[in-house]
Amino acid sequence: MTPSSFSALGLSTPLLQAVKDQGYTHPTPIQLQTIPAVLAGKDVMAAAQTGTGKTAAFALPLLQRLTGSKAGTNHIRALILTPTRELAIQVAESFAAYGRHLPLKSGVVYGGVKINPQMMQLRGGLDVLVATPGRLLDLFSQNAVQFSQVETLILDEADRMLDLGFSDDLGKIMALLPKKRQSLLFSATFSDEIKRLTGQLLHQPVRIEVSPPNSAATGVKQWVYEIDSAKKAALLSHLLRNRAEGQVLVFTRTKKGADRLVGQLKREQISAAAIHGDKSQTERTRTLADFKAARIRVLIATDIAARGIDIHDLPRVINFDLPKVAEDYIHRIGRTGRAGAEGEAISLVSADEVPLLTAIETLLRRLLPRETVAGFVPKHNVPLTTLQKAKPKKPKKPKKTTVPAQPQAEPPPNRHRKPRWTGNKEEDTPKTRGKQGRGRGAVAGPKGAGPKGAAPRPNRTTPKKKNRG
Repeated sequence: MTPSSFSALGLSTPLLQAVKDQGYTHPTPIQLQTIPAVLAGKDVMAAAQTGTGKTAAFALPLLQRLTGSKAGTNHIRALILTPTRELAIQVAESFAAYGRHLPLKSGVVYGGVKINPQMMQLRGGLDVLVATPGRLLDLFSQNAVQFSQVETLILDEADRMLDLGFSDDLGKIMALLPKKRQSLLFSATFSDEIKRLTGQLLHQPVRIEVSPPNSAATGVKQWVYEIDSAKKAALLSHLLRNRAEGQVLVFTRTKKGADRLVGQLKREQISAAAIHGDKSQTERTRTLADFKAARIRVLIATDIAARGIDIHDLPRVINFDLPKVAEDYIHRIGRTGRAGAEGEAISLVSADEVPLLTAIETLLRRLLPRETVAGFVPKHNVPLTTLQKAKPKKPKKPKKTTVPAQPQAEPPPNRHRKPRWTGNKEEDTPKTRGKQGRGRGAVAGPKGAGPKGAAPRPNRTTPKKKNRG
């Protein structure tokens, strides 16, 4: 008989009280299958879209397993890796809410903010640490975090981590962790790269699929509006005024495009704001809070910045531009129709985006219905699409993740080395960090030193010593 309540899943009284405080009464399908497996200490590979309750599916049993012990100084006992700052913050908030009645400490670290407060947070040890890979390696390089007590590793939205180029960082982190540990992997899509990562990371995992992989939530109604590229902005304004009630999340492909749309909507007296990588972390956090509080009607976002956005009862998502990677479409529309609710996903598609639409429909294994809007019928024909037999190739294939067979702890670097810069670019990704001029293995020479191999320049401010014979 399938359990119909959280208490039947074997959760402790403090956790049941926390679930009740959050207003949840019945576990979702992903929670019904994941919680018992995690409590039993098994590795898990789960296909789960956003909005299915997957965070509670791993947070609740993990907190129960951690109860009764304590982390040592600068140590952590459970590590949750996420691809973006916003998702890290969201997951950390969930752990704080579910663990409010337990004597456990949790924290979150990510780039784009000062590192010193995060180092202070880790000094006393944490039972649960939620982190982005780049900042975690920064902290390790400063001897601020130790991994020898890690009991559980969780990769949340693993597919997105590989898309963002975190393969090398993941390999380095996993090489530092104890070989004997529990590992959980959650992903909305399962590419060949994810399958390879699963083979390297997990040991005889429990495979959980509450819906077919690479699929959207069943409560989301999806369709396409055919439109000329030059008329997209006008059509968006028309939809917001006449057909799209309530709050709307709009996706663009570029940061400049997001800013342009905000300017246009504001000129038409429609409250809007953008969230993307050129915004500071403070701006992004404030804008997201304003959208959640309904002080902003339209939030315009790029794919990376939107990861981790969790808005209850968000009725509608509009794809102003189609994503270049088909899997991103699933992540985008997963912002609506959460937890079994209904939602709408509208895509504005021009003739030049037909190859992108074909890739999306092939991934979904179905054609999306099309419509035109009176007054916006495209002059350029938008060709009909057909499902491809083979999955289209991604424009950018991430590097293969290589996990060393035997974990080898690297000697800690110079404690006095300055932390690497993690400014406010699109994300704290390996590529972004490299652009900031941080060379791995570079060692600063003495002040006044010339090029490599050259003799140091004399210090002109220091007088020469007299020859004492």
